[in-house]
Amino acid sequence: MSRSSRTTRWPTRIATAVVAALAATFALTVIAPSAAMAAPLRIMPLGDSITGGPGCWRALLWDRLQRNGFTNIDFVGTLPGGGCSVAHDGDNEGHGGFLATGIANQNQLPGWLSATQPDIVLMHLGTNDVWNNVPAATIIAAFTRLVDQMRASNASMKILVAQIIPMAPSGCTWCPPGVTALNNAIPGWAAGMSTAQSPITVVDQFTGFDTVADTNGDGVHPDDSGFQKISDRWYPALTPLLGGQPTQPPGTPGTPVASGVTASSVALTWTASSGTVTAYQIERCQGSACTNFVQIGTSATATFLNNSGLTASTTYRYRVRASNSAGASPYSGIVNVTTTSSTGCVPTNLTVTGSGPSSITLSWSPPPASCNTAGYDVFRAAGASGGSFALVGQPVNPPFTDTGLASASTFRYQVRARDTQNNVGPFTPVLAATTTSGGGSGGCSATLTLQTGWGNGYVMQPNTVTNTGTSAITGWTVTFALPAGHTITGSWNATVTISGQTVTARGISGQNASLGAGASTTWGFQATRPNGNTAVPSGATCTSP
Repeated sequence: MSRSSRTTRWPTRIATAVVAALAATFALTVIAPSAAMAAPLRIMPLGDSITGGPGCWRALLWDRLQRNGFTNIDFVGTLPGGGCSVAHDGDNEGHGGFLATGIANQNQLPGWLSATQPDIVLMHLGTNDVWNNVPAATIIAAFTRLVDQMRASNASMKILVAQIIPMAPSGCTWCPPGVTALNNAIPGWAAGMSTAQSPITVVDQFTGFDTVADTNGDGVHPDDSGFQKISDRWYPALTPLLGGQPTQPPGTPGTPVASGVTASSVALTWTASSGTVTAYQIERCQGSACTNFVQIGTSATATFLNNSGLTASTTYRYRVRASNSAGASPYSGIVNVTTTSSTGCVPTNLTVTGSGPSSITLSWSPPPASCNTAGYDVFRAAGASGGSFALVGQPVNPPFTDTGLASASTFRYQVRARDTQNNVGPFTPVLAATTTSGGGSGGCSATLTLQTGWGNGYVMQPNTVTNTGTSAITGWTVTFALPAGHTITGSWNATVTISGQTVTARGISGQNASLGAGASTTWGFQATRPNGNTAVPSGATCTSP
C-alpha cells in the first residue's frame, strides 16, 4: 500500500484531533496579542468652564501626548468636547459655573466616576468658589470629600490637583487674595491626603499666568496663550504616571523672547521643545558679545520669570536647552537683552487733573527723550492702602482717564514708561485720588457677549452690566429670551433662573449687586443647543431698584 493511500485512510477520530489542534494553535496565534494588550489609562479632566468651555488646554495636552508616544490613553467624562482647532479626545467633566463646594455638597462626582471609571484625575477647581467669596478652608474641605469619593471609585486613583490660575474679574476685589489663600492651602492639604497607593500631585498653574495677557479680557477665562500655559504645566506632572521613558532627547527650544525688562529684571519665554521635556536649563552671560554662559536656573515650562538682581543699563545674553532622561537638546538661539536705566526713565509729576462720580483723570511729565518712550502702563489699586495693583490702561501719551469707578471712593495709581523695544522703566511714586459723590437717578444697561461656540453648545462671557445713572444702585436684573431648544447648564457671578425660554439673571448680594455710578460688572453662562444650531441669545434688558 502506498504512503498516499495510507494517509487517506487515517481513522476519522485522528483526523479530527489534528484539525482541532491546528485550529487551537491558529486561534492562539491570532487572539493572544490582542488579549495581551494593556487597557488604555483613563484620564478625567475635572473642573469648571476653564476645563470644559471649551477648555482647549485639553486639546493641546492630548496632541502633545500623542506626538510623544503616549497613545494608550483615553480622556473620559460625561461631557463632550469641541470648539478647539486641534483634534483631540474631547470627553471631560468641565462644568461651567460649578463650584467645588457645590459638586461635593450635592454628591455629583460619584455618578460621573461610575459612568467613566477614570484611573487618573486632573482637577482644576475652586475658581467659582473664590468668585462667590467661599473661604479657602471650606473649599479645601470640599476637596477632601471629592478625593474620598475618587478613592471609593478606585482605591489606586492618581490625582493631580492644580493651584488654580489667577483671576481678576471686574468688581471682584476679593478674588486675587482668595486665589492666593486657596493656593497656599493646597500643598499642605495634599501632603496630608496623599498615599502611596493614591498619590496627590500638586501642579502650579498660578505662577507665570497673566490675567491680562493670558485671558480673553475678563481676567478669568484663558485665551490661546493661557491654554498653552495650562497644558505645559499638566504635561510634566502627568507623564510620569503614564509609564515608559522617552527614547530620545527633546527637540531644540525656540529662541527666548524677553519681556517686562526693568533696571534689575527680565522675564523670558520661548517656544516649547518637541518631545518629552523634564526641565529646561536657562543660561546667561554678561556683555553684548560674551560666550562664557553659566546656568542660572531651571524651569518645567517654557517660561523663566525669576531672573532678577541684574545691573541697570547692562546687556545680557540668554539661551536655553531642554532635557529628559534620554539626554539634552541642542541649545536655542541667543537673545541679547539690555536692562533699563535705574532712575532716568521714570515719568514725573503724576497728578490728578480731573475727577467725577465714576472717573479720574491723570497726567504726568514724560521721561527724557533718550528713553525712547513709546507708551505708558497705568496701574490702579482700590482703597487708600492695601490691595494689589492691576494694569488698567496703556496710553501712548498723557493724560489718561480711568472710568467705571465707584463714586466717593479712593484709588491709588502708579505709572511706568515703555520704550520702543517694550522694555519698562521704574514706577512713579504712588498717587491717591478720590472720585466725587454721586447724585441723581439710577439705571442700568446689559450686553451679552459670545466667548466661544461649538457644535452643540456655547459660552456667553463676559456679559456686562453697567450702572448708567448718576447714583449708586443696590441691585440689577437682566432678562433675555433663550432660543428654542437651548438649555443653560451653568452660570457664574449671577443668580440665574429660567421660566420657559425667559432667563433672569440677578446680581449677587455682597458681591456685585451694588454698583456705583458708571461702574460695571460681568457675569457668564454656558448652554447647550441642538447640534448644528448656531443661534445665541441677544437683546438683553436691564432694570435696577
